[in-house]
Amino acid sequence: MKSPVNDPSADTPLVIGSHSFTSRLLVGTGKYKSFEETRDALAISGTQCVTVAVRRVNLDRKAGPSLLDFIDRSKYVVLPNTAGCFDAASAIRTAELARDVLDTPLVKLEVLGDPKTLLPDPVGTLEATKELVQQGFEVLVYTSDDPRLGVRLAELGAKSVMPAGSPIGSGQGVLNPNAIRILMELVNVPVIVDAGVGTASDVAFAMELGAAGVLLNTGIASAREPLRMAAAMRDACSAGRQAFLAGRIPRKLYANASSPVDGTIEGAAPRA
Repeated sequence: MKSPVNDPSADTPLVIGSHSFTSRLLVGTGKYKSFEETRDALAISGTQCVTVAVRRVNLDRKAGPSLLDFIDRSKYVVLPNTAGCFDAASAIRTAELARDVLDTPLVKLEVLGDPKTLLPDPVGTLEATKELVQQGFEVLVYTSDDPRLGVRLAELGAKSVMPAGSPIGSGQGVLNPNAIRILMELVNVPVIVDAGVGTASDVAFAMELGAAGVLLNTGIASAREPLRMAAAMRDACSAGRQAFLAGRIPRKLYANASSPVDGTIEGAAPRA
């Protein structure tokens, strides 16, 4: 086993509540052509945490094939989400159902404002976060990229604040990186970019900003070749994280020769 000194790619795990992950890519399970494709994409992505939309999944295996039959819980942490909830009360009930059926305190909280934009409702999100935290849930909360709202959610006890890069399923990438940078400065919980990434460069960019992780679904599931895209997203997440840790060079207006004209090595002592 390589030591951190000898392994420049060494990294600390992503810790969310009571769980620890070496992969910083969280992957959803909707929109795939089949359960088998879902299973294969998850495996290729390298994820260790998968989201399940409780309101859209058959939770009763006796009623027929279920997505849960294709998720190996010895390999993946299941993160139930409250997708499709448009008020705090329904989101809270959905989280309680998920806890009972899936035996987990984890929940990805979504309280949406309307079915057209699928943007989060700030008041309902705050209300549901407060109630679920009081019930002992480990809440990862989907929110807008408003830094002050993110701060309020963290203060209420959310284990992770998850700002949208852009609207759900839009594939527009990270539209407001400065807001995410500010949010990361203001909270002491993991900031995970959630929603809107469309391709590998979007994931790499989010990670280069310093995000603790990226959660995506449509970017893989709706790609022309989902399994190939799963591999691309996996590699982009890793590359972006490594680039962030390494530290990019500063942007400069003019050129800076990488081979000095006087033959000296940059940083070396001048010749006598």
